[in-house]
Amino acid sequence: MAIARDGWPFILIPLLVSAVLFGLRFPGPGTALAALGLFTAFFFRDPERQVPQDPRLVLSPADGKVVVLAEAPPGHPLGPGAWQLSIFLSIFDVHVNRAPVGGRIVEVDYHKGEFLPAFDDKASLRNEQNAVTIQEGQTRVIFKQIAGLIARRIVFEKRVDDLVTPGERVGLIRFGSRVDVFLPREFKARVKVGERVRGGTSILAERSAP
Repeated sequence: MAIARDGWPFILIPLLVSAVLFGLRFPGPGTALAALGLFTAFFFRDPERQVPQDPRLVLSPADGKVVVLAEAPPGHPLGPGAWQLSIFLSIFDVHVNRAPVGGRIVEVDYHKGEFLPAFDDKASLRNEQNAVTIQEGQTRVIFKQIAGLIARRIVFEKRVDDLVTPGERVGLIRFGSRVDVFLPREFKARVKVGERVRGGTSILAERSAP
């Protein structure tokens, strides 16, 4: 099982301390720390995915459950008719984030904030978050990595002017979180609220034919 690079310190420390405790004949605490290390390894798993290659598609940037499918807030930078799709990630979901579309990163906007539960709609506005704008031609797509009640660290590995391909790994959020995707009106949803999606493979939306 592949492990996200950012997770190794969180995995190795409890496992090493566990080994020391077993050596000192403290099996109870040693077992607890070993279990913590193994669960952390499970949390930071980074499976390979078969990414669809159709450029008309918007792919899920994360594993989780669709919790919002609605109009974007008034005055959104994507213009009239823009809409929002939100995905809630539990601690049992893969937390590696992927680019929903291909193109050039034209803006990365990080904001400190609160740590409300990620399933709360207020989290999109008030929580710590990192908003990324990807442009291909005249089309822009925005997705936000949003910290949750447990998540306290957003990792984004790309920079402005970097090129990304659909489904490419771009970062992760530690320990429970939310991802919002904002799309212009020419894209039509291919999922429903309550549906589970997988990062890099599930199709969230498709560009309408001209």
